[in-house]
Amino acid sequence: MSISSLATSDVRETAQPDLAALKTRQQGTWSSGDYAVVGTTLQIVGEQLCEALDVRAGQKVLDVAAGNGNATLAAARRWCDVTSTDYVPALLSRGRERAAAERLKIEFQEADAEALPFPDAAFDVVMSTFGVMFTADQDKAASELMRVCKHGGKIGLANWTPDGFIGQIFKTIGKHLPPPAGVKSPALWGTKARIEEMFGSQAKSIQCEPRHFVFRYRSPEHWMQVFKTYYGPLLKAFGALEPAAQTALTADITAQIERFNRSGDSAVVVPSEYMEIVITRR
Repeated sequence: MSISSLATSDVRETAQPDLAALKTRQQGTWSSGDYAVVGTTLQIVGEQLCEALDVRAGQKVLDVAAGNGNATLAAARRWCDVTSTDYVPALLSRGRERAAAERLKIEFQEADAEALPFPDAAFDVVMSTFGVMFTADQDKAASELMRVCKHGGKIGLANWTPDGFIGQIFKTIGKHLPPPAGVKSPALWGTKARIEEMFGSQAKSIQCEPRHFVFRYRSPEHWMQVFKTYYGPLLKAFGALEPAAQTALTADITAQIERFNRSGDSAVVVPSEYMEIVITRR
C-alpha cells in the first residue's frame, strides 16, 4: 500500500490521484509481511463489534476487507451465515485455517471492497474491522457497503481515529514519507464527520462510539520487531527509506510508543483509540 496515504487526517485536494495505481500498491502492501500475526491480536475488536451490532443467529453477514477473519469468526460463533471477503488471498487462507480449527462453517471469497460481487440488499449485516478504511476510493467503498446491505440492516465498522496511537503512528510515518497529493487519509474513517458525509444520506441512524484497543507487547523493541516484520504498511515504509532515515523513523516511532505507554515498566501497554460505528440503513 502507499504508506504515505495513511499518514495524515487531512485531505489534500490539489490533484486527482491515480486511484487504480494506488489500489495496486495497496494490494501489494497488504500482501507483504504476514498481517495475520498482528491481526490475530485484534480479535476482541471483532467480538465487541458483533455485540454492538446485536447480531442474531441466522442473519446473513458480510465481512469486508476481513483480513484473517476476526469479525468473521466472531459472527460465525454467534451462528450467523457469514461470508468473509478480502482482496489478499493469503489472508483468506489464514481465515479458512482458523475457521477449520474451530469447526465453523464460513464462506470465504476473494473480493474488492470497491466492487463487491454480490446483489443489492443481499446481507442483513455488513461489517469491517480496520479494513475498508484503507480503500483507495473511499466514497465508492462506502457506496458498496450500503448497496449490499438490506433496508433496515446494519453496517458495523471499527476504524482507527486520527488522534489515537495508530493514527499518530501513520502521521509519524508521513513525516518521513509524505502522502501523495489528492489522497484522502484512511484515518478520516475514524471521524464522525466523514462517516456522516459518506453514509448519512441513506442512513436511518449513525452511532459512533470511541473505543480503545490495547496493544500488549514485551517491550517497545518487541513491538517494532513484530510490526516491521509482519505489518505490511510499516514493512514497506522501512523498505522505502535509506538506512539513516530508517534509524530516524525507528526513533520517532519508539518515542510515540513511549508517549502512549501506560505499563509503568519495560512492557508495552498502549491504548489505541478507534471508532466503533453502527449504521442502520433506511
